[in-house]
Amino acid sequence: MWELIRINKRKSLFVLILMFILMVSLSGTIGAGFYSFDWVKGMLWGALIGILLWAIQSAVAYFAGDDIVLHFNMAVVVTPESYPQLYNIVEEMKIAAGLAVMPEIYIIESTGMNAFATGIRPEKTAICVTRGLVENLDRDELQGVIAHEMSHILNRDVLFMTFAGVMLGTITMLSNIMLRGTVFANSGNRRSRKKGGFSGGHPVMILIILLFAIVAPVLARIFYFTISKKREYLADASAARLTRYPIGLASALQKIAKHSSVDFVSKITAPMFIVNPQFAGADEDSVFSGSTHPPVYKRIAILTQLQHGGKVSLENYQKLYEKELSTSGLFSKTTLESDKSEAVRAESTGKFTESRTDVADVILANTGFKIVTCECGLKIKLPPSDLRMKVVCPRCRKEVSVSGQSTAATENGGDELVFRRKNKNSWESFPCQCGKFTFQLSPLFRGTYAVCKRCKTKVRIEYPE
Repeated sequence: MWELIRINKRKSLFVLILMFILMVSLSGTIGAGFYSFDWVKGMLWGALIGILLWAIQSAVAYFAGDDIVLHFNMAVVVTPESYPQLYNIVEEMKIAAGLAVMPEIYIIESTGMNAFATGIRPEKTAICVTRGLVENLDRDELQGVIAHEMSHILNRDVLFMTFAGVMLGTITMLSNIMLRGTVFANSGNRRSRKKGGFSGGHPVMILIILLFAIVAPVLARIFYFTISKKREYLADASAARLTRYPIGLASALQKIAKHSSVDFVSKITAPMFIVNPQFAGADEDSVFSGSTHPPVYKRIAILTQLQHGGKVSLENYQKLYEKELSTSGLFSKTTLESDKSEAVRAESTGKFTESRTDVADVILANTGFKIVTCECGLKIKLPPSDLRMKVVCPRCRKEVSVSGQSTAATENGGDELVFRRKNKNSWESFPCQCGKFTFQLSPLFRGTYAVCKRCKTKVRIEYPE
């Protein structure tokens, strides 16, 4: 895969240079606007400031780009205790992919089904999934999705996607500042402009600023079209190779395509998901759809045929890819020569097998976890922040009642939902039992009750002594 890594590094360098040119041009134009009496001097000072901003922005993107992306999607870190099965699958795929460092695992509190990977440095990467994905996929399907995202990390797709996302976000913000600055400048009086103030009122300067102000959304649109859709096919092929069970990912994609919407997603982070949430149900075949992903049904068709072929290899995937899309191959001759064919493995006998002992369950229960046993024998472990009264069993798909959990007796004999804060001096979040709203409690919150904006359920808030 070294060819893919080299290509993605080259693309990242291209974006870095492009953003440098754009940043210097924008700041130079702003400088010329402020120094209308000496626009050359103003442009030079503006360009120097732009170079400084570009250096700061690049450093932020390199050292904190993944944290910014995760913050935009309101992701919460996952521990082995809170989601042991998910953690176990990620650990399996990390070993299969040969990664030196275990990616961090995050979860988005959303009923939609989706996932993405992020990270610029190999030693600091992350895989993020939605709660709906974990609850609605069986083990083989979830393993396929995790393997797909692990492949993006292995191929260094995340290097380009994370870096470009942060850079584009900054450019968009700067262009908005320019546009608003022009409006404020025009609202000022002519006397202030004659004294050397911002010359945004000049028709030529207004035209230049407006042109630069629309560069950001145009650049974002071009960015969508220049992102190669092949990267998803490459990740699918690598995932099938890691799991040796292509139908698992195919089945997962079929489910995700119907429920891929995710709250709080932006145009910058949407292309990072396994299925673009902004084009859920859209005609991705259309050239003008703007989708950064290939049609899901084509990805499913290739994976299904690969499963029925009985052998998993990059060469077999490439043949099916060329047949389905009538286009050139994905992998170089060198990559195909170094790859070996593997037999498709059998379906997992147990979708989710518990490896924790009864002693571990007791420890979890003492720390506030709710352990519910389904009729099929599977133990479902819910973190203390989960206030749902019913959950869906990942094995048999039946609803399991969480009777008496997350409730406290009231004086009139009824039941009342309760959330017990662990640390009142930090941000805490937890989902409502309706599954459509997430409570966000700030360090300044000292209320007795919180009310869900969707179902109007009242939750009593208790504080540590």
